[in-house]
Formats: sequence, C-alpha cells, structure tokens
Amino acid sequence: MGARVSRVFRTFNVESRARREISKEKPKPAPRHPTARLDALAERPEIQEEIYRKDDRLLTFLKDVYVESRDPPVQVKDQGGEHLPCKQEEKRLTKLGHLEALDVKKVPKGKISIVEALTLLNNHKLHPHIWTAEKIAEEYSLELKEVTSLLEFFIPFAVQEFPTEGRKAI
Repeated sequence: MGARVSRVFRTFNVESRARREISKEKPKPAPRHPTARLDALAERPEIQEEIYRKDDRLLTFLKDVYVESRDPPVQVKDQGGEHLPCKQEEKRLTKLGHLEALDVKKVPKGKISIVEALTLLNNHKLHPHIWTAEKIAEEYSLELKEVTSLLEFFIPFAVQEFPTEGRKAI
C-alpha cells in the first residue's frame, strides 16, 4: 500500500519537472590558474634550456654515491642422487558400463565420479541385499564410514508415470 502512495508522488508532474531541469543554464566552470597550463611552460625557451641543462653540482653528488651489493653464496645440497618425492595420487579406472562417454576415465583412489555415485546409489536402491555398504566400499576403493553416510543421506530420484485415467483422481 505504501509503495503505491509513494509512486504517485514520485511520478507526479514528471515531464514538466524534467523540462524545467533541462532548460536551466549550465553553470560556468571556474577559471583555471595560469600556471596550470603545462603547454605554455613547454613553449618558453628559457624553461626548455633549464630542463636540458646539466647541473655539475648534482652530477658530483651522483658520482659520490656508491652502492655495493653482495648476494649470499648459494649452497646446493647434493645427497648423492636423492630426489624429492613427487606427490602422485594413486588412480583407478572407473566402472561405468554404458555411460562411459559421459564421465572421466581415471579417478583417484578414495573418490568416485558423479556417474559412479549415481550408479552405486541406484544399485543400492534396487538391490540393497546385494549392494551393501561393505561391497560398495570394496568395489570402489572407498572408506566404509563414507559409504554408509553416502547411502544414508543421498537418495536418487525416482521417476513415476501416472496412467492417463488416474489423472482425474490426482
């Protein structure tokens, strides 16, 4: 209710207020200070001469400055051919079946892909006595605790189609 009232006041006489604002004369900008023009300074020959003239006093100061810098010696540790271990995750091939083109081919151990997750959830939903948490953990190289929480908290969607004559009842 309050929005309607405020909208009426906002839109009241909008066109004439806009015309009045547009027809006002624009204010003149403030005059600039004469030294603010760098172009005028660059054109004067005595200033150009002052810019390009070398100052002997400043040059002697510059010559007196001496900077000495030394880096600490680099020490290379040679352990006789030892190499740092590379962090390589152990990977396994995915078990996808007919959805192979939709997903990645290799997954790190202890993890599953999206398609695998949906497949194992669907298998557990259809055959819970065959696809137990222990079998899924063994099959997909997962921890049993993670598989039980996955099966407890994630449920795949079920598509239900109703017959046409039953639609009136719904």
